[in-house]
Amino acid sequence: MAVKTIDAALVKKMFLAGAINLNSKKEWVNDLNVFPVPDGDTGTNMTMTIMSAAHAVEEIANPTLENLSKAISSGSLRGARGNSGVILSQLCRGFTKEIKTLEVLDISVLVAATQRATETAYKAVMKPKEGTILTVAKAISDKAAEVVEETDDLEAAITEIIEHAEYVLSKTPDMLPVLKEAGVVDSGGQGLVLVLRGMLDALQGKVTDFSLDQESESVPSEGSAVAAGKGASMNVADIKFGYCTEFIIKLDKEFGEKEEMEFKAFLQSIGDSIVCVSLDDIVKIHVHTNHPGQVFEEGLKYGQLSRMKVDNMREEHENKLVSDKEVQTAKAVESKPLSTPLAEEKKDEPKKEFGFVTVVAGSGLAEIFRGLGVDQVIEGGQTMNPSTADIADAAEKVNADTVFILPNNKNIIMAANQAADIVEDKKVVVIPTKTIPQGISAMISFEPTRSADENLEDIKEALEIVKSGEVTYAVRDTSIDGTEIKTGNMMAMDDNGLAAVGDDLIDVTVRMIEKMADEDSELITLYYGSDVKEEDAEKMQAAVADKFPDFEVELQNGGQPVYYYFVSVE
Repeated sequence: MAVKTIDAALVKKMFLAGAINLNSKKEWVNDLNVFPVPDGDTGTNMTMTIMSAAHAVEEIANPTLENLSKAISSGSLRGARGNSGVILSQLCRGFTKEIKTLEVLDISVLVAATQRATETAYKAVMKPKEGTILTVAKAISDKAAEVVEETDDLEAAITEIIEHAEYVLSKTPDMLPVLKEAGVVDSGGQGLVLVLRGMLDALQGKVTDFSLDQESESVPSEGSAVAAGKGASMNVADIKFGYCTEFIIKLDKEFGEKEEMEFKAFLQSIGDSIVCVSLDDIVKIHVHTNHPGQVFEEGLKYGQLSRMKVDNMREEHENKLVSDKEVQTAKAVESKPLSTPLAEEKKDEPKKEFGFVTVVAGSGLAEIFRGLGVDQVIEGGQTMNPSTADIADAAEKVNADTVFILPNNKNIIMAANQAADIVEDKKVVVIPTKTIPQGISAMISFEPTRSADENLEDIKEALEIVKSGEVTYAVRDTSIDGTEIKTGNMMAMDDNGLAAVGDDLIDVTVRMIEKMADEDSELITLYYGSDVKEEDAEKMQAAVADKFPDFEVELQNGGQPVYYYFVSVE
């Protein structure tokens, strides 16, 4: 029977189901990030954003479109993390603005709401880029405008819209060459499609459990961490399909829409957690199955196989139960908020003209920023982007007329801008620092005798002078800018992207600095991370000083996780 309208009770279920579906597959979305660094966090950011709203929605006993809209909009706004999370929150905001005064949804409302969602999200991004979550969102609203002419059945319409969104998602590598080279679709777009799929499942009655404390069924690949916590309590017997199987088919036969549907049907017959993405002359396959050999045999019908990998998830799960508990205990100690409530401690002091909030990960970096005059340090950065609410709360604690926010990460700037919009009792100015060295340069460049606007302009000029780099390790095999990267390789990235890859940490770091330094450079600063011993950091300093004898080389203990070194050249 056709579904002509959707009431508030069903909207609630659909939203919760969408959030749950994304949560269950967030590690898979994380693994779609182009750069194979250990902080690929699109799935985590989108999940934390939508779950913030979902928890507010779950608490509504008597749903109406008005109270649901308020919970979804406010919850996703305050919980937004990372660029993908902020865009998702803006999609939610636009959609709910269109439906909040209504009693039910019909096909015409769906068209208007998806259109407004897309427009709101595009407006939130200064320089929209196609081949991203925005492209998928636009595909959704465009298709909605088409299907309204064909049917008033919401189930049929939403099904068609999602299928079109998945098609456009599969074409994102054609829009962004970096996606094609890495052999992945856009991670943000994939996250959005997962939300929609969950919603459709609820509409079709395929989902009956809408509780948010369900265990996450992540889709791990090489280097990805299986979520601990609730997920770690899963019994091995609960893993239905034991082998995580991945490979790429280099096609030598036709693989059109018909062949793709047949291959997907085969995969569904022997497994779940299926990814089958055709990208011109290659096909990327991911499936959880008990018969990986059969999957390889089926793939061989269409061409040669490469990057084949099979992980025994039951064995990995058993091995990780003990180690994950140890890791979580350690993280619980290490992850105590670095934010020192200086505003509360100094609440009796008179309000000052300027205050500062910064985002860093690592006790050493936190102390450096405090020494430069920062009032509030938010723990975050690479691997853990703070939410809009985290940033707004920190700004509200600072007893100053004007508060400057230093995100120190390009993936936090949008959330910081969003936080600035919701703080009402003071002026909040976001200095668009993309790296730790830029943040330090901004603090050094600040002149308290100048106005806020004058400082902002001067600091922006100073940011153009400092050059930033970072060194970490690869968590999967891939190719970027024609450079082959293997799991475990050292990776160095500067402001222009991938700078060096290799097996030797010193060699990779030095080669990166060679690209960063020029005739005007005088100072190299190395901030070493928590995984680097002090004596090894001193060896790095000596090697860099030997290679660049005309430069002053400073060494600082940053204490940051994941990244061996942050490097600045000035």
